Amino acid sequence: MSTVAYLDPSLPIPSRVDDLLGRMTLPEKVGQMMQMHTYGGVDHLITDLHVGSILHASPERLARAHELNARTRLAIPLLIGEDCIHGHSFFKGAEIYPTQLGMAASFDPHLLERVARATAVEVASTGIHWTFSPVLCIARDLRWGRVSETFGEDPHLLGELGAAMVRGYQGDGLADPTAILATSKHFAGYSETQGGRDASEADISRRKLRSWYLPPFERVAREGSATFMLGYQSTDGVPITINSWLLNDVLRDEWGYTGTLITDWDNVGNLVREQRLFPDYAHASAAAVNAGNDMIMTTPAFFEGAQDAVEQGLLDESRIDEAVARVLTLKFALGLFEDSRMADPQRQAAVIASPEHRALNREAAQRSLVLLENNGVLPLASQTPLTVAVVGPNADDPDTTLGDWAGASGQADWLMEGHPRDMISTVLDGVRAGAPAGSTVIHARGADIITTGPDPQGAFFPDGQPRPHIAFPVDPDPAMIAEAVEAATGADAVIAVLGDRIELVGEGKSTATLELLGGQVALLDALVETSTPVILVVLASKPHVLPRSADKAAAVIWAANPGMAGGHALADLIFGAVEPSGRLPLSWPRHVGQQPTFYNQIDAQHGYRYADLTQEPRWVFGEGLSYSTVEYSDLTIHEPSLGPTDTVRAHVTVTNTGTRPVLETVQAYVRDNVTSATWADRELKSFVRLPVPPGESATASIEIPVSACSIVNSHEERVVEPGDFTLLVGPSSRLSDLLTAPFHVQER
Repeated sequence: MSTVAYLDPSLPIPSRVDDLLGRMTLPEKVGQMMQMHTYGGVDHLITDLHVGSILHASPERLARAHELNARTRLAIPLLIGEDCIHGHSFFKGAEIYPTQLGMAASFDPHLLERVARATAVEVASTGIHWTFSPVLCIARDLRWGRVSETFGEDPHLLGELGAAMVRGYQGDGLADPTAILATSKHFAGYSETQGGRDASEADISRRKLRSWYLPPFERVAREGSATFMLGYQSTDGVPITINSWLLNDVLRDEWGYTGTLITDWDNVGNLVREQRLFPDYAHASAAAVNAGNDMIMTTPAFFEGAQDAVEQGLLDESRIDEAVARVLTLKFALGLFEDSRMADPQRQAAVIASPEHRALNREAAQRSLVLLENNGVLPLASQTPLTVAVVGPNADDPDTTLGDWAGASGQADWLMEGHPRDMISTVLDGVRAGAPAGSTVIHARGADIITTGPDPQGAFFPDGQPRPHIAFPVDPDPAMIAEAVEAATGADAVIAVLGDRIELVGEGKSTATLELLGGQVALLDALVETSTPVILVVLASKPHVLPRSADKAAAVIWAANPGMAGGHALADLIFGAVEPSGRLPLSWPRHVGQQPTFYNQIDAQHGYRYADLTQEPRWVFGEGLSYSTVEYSDLTIHEPSLGPTDTVRAHVTVTNTGTRPVLETVQAYVRDNVTSATWADRELKSFVRLPVPPGESATASIEIPVSACSIVNSHEERVVEPGDFTLLVGPSSRLSDLLTAPFHVQER
């Protein structure tokens, strides 16, 4: 008995795709282009809409979907997606790592590749094939609610870390049973918001897109990211969903990208409702498909709209065939027709939160922490019993320790209670476990941050997503502050854990302020007036504006939602079990009015400040302290005159002048001294992590292709302009920290 061609694994994938397409009806094809959530159940999705993919499915709904799908006429396997952003976000008991922003502080692509690989192994065992990560949005306006999902403010860092996660997720190729599809998002410019508001119009010229926002996506496209997700917003009046220039001219034609494009949540519905570009779903669906979209996320009206568009002559069925072919190609590449990769409880028992993954998580959390200030109080004594007060609203908050896209953050209606508490170490847990034997650890909350209430506009957005509750800052509580001051008085140190809360973080949750809300400032004001050294831990999704009392803190640490191992990692750092090595992936403002604040801004003609405040950040991109001190010297370029196809090769000596080892992040920036169009003063082009023992020196080797020393000219062309350049190398982006050396790029 012969096997139909599309079920024959010996045939090449294009032949199988062609055979299957020829057997499908128009409704079945349109259904393959749809990805739907499962909040209302799965039966109608499979039997009525013929959907090709589902997302946000509990284990029970997932099993039901497979059961129903097996009975359909062609039994085309489902593609299962989920937002596994920093670990398997919504599977109870899975490992949750630091947020992308936290991991970016490591400046370590290899570490992120390992985390993505471990995540993929766990995710694949639960029947998920597709993660909507990595996020390649540039974080420039810190009011935006999704800063914690990014890798920070620098395009080069974004590209390197994003490519690492793509490699980790996709493993040795999609045929690898532990591989999951990576999704690079949100293409492109989504984070360039108005007033920091999520999903607002992005006022970006094509030159600006090419200059800063597109390079990370080009990097991951060439790395082989299987899918791209399109942003909600419009740019220059054209929604990304139907931006043929971006999707076809740039992505497909210039970059040669052959992967699959998926809209974000109900982008096609947005074309009709908020953006009001089309009168109905037939026109909107036709525009979306004609622009190059392959899969439409959570727009149920697309099913009828696309068919109506074909009937009305707005959309040729051949365009639907092209999109469906790309979706089917993914399914064949994953081997789903031979093995639908359903949940495997036996495999889960072996890999979910395995000892190896738990150890990796602690390492990632340690590397995510950034020491910003230290007057010598840290590390605390590790052998002598201490009295330590641990205070603040985030000292024992497991949900904020994990951050967004994790259990109780609210996107999964089957895991609203969050991940198992015994898997999460808060700062209080970590200090209790890590303090020297015989120590006394006292806890007081000290302040609350916010209360929340329903949005008067209603419980749901027009696209069906739930509206987050509105945050209301609470007043300082004198009794709570007095309890915290009493705990701090007479202690050897007080660890004050302040920041934001999960209700202030994420999609649709941008903030108009960056200050510490609620009673936190009053609490810190009171603590620094005690005689006890204050170690300020800002456990927060993004940089915040700190009050003047923070200047009196003995030490300041940023912990960007450090994940399940976060509390233990902080204790490791505070008590000196590990060396601080994190560096800021984005700048910290002094005031919200400075926004946006990023190191590679175009220089202002009238100086570096406002009339009432400097524009200089409080701490700059790349900054971070160690428990030792280092000096840079002897920056040398091996060949200072280069051709356009050559590589800038240089070395610099880093000397550890202190008594503890360091893991130094050597940062190399490039300046084009004279440009044909305005450009940033310097851009990060390379970084090297260099271990240096105490009292010793080490040499960091730097390599930068001349082709990377480019600008985007006034004709929107990325070019290397011959002439004089400067290499700047040091421990941060701050000019005073950088050594310089000249080099020259010759004409072709």
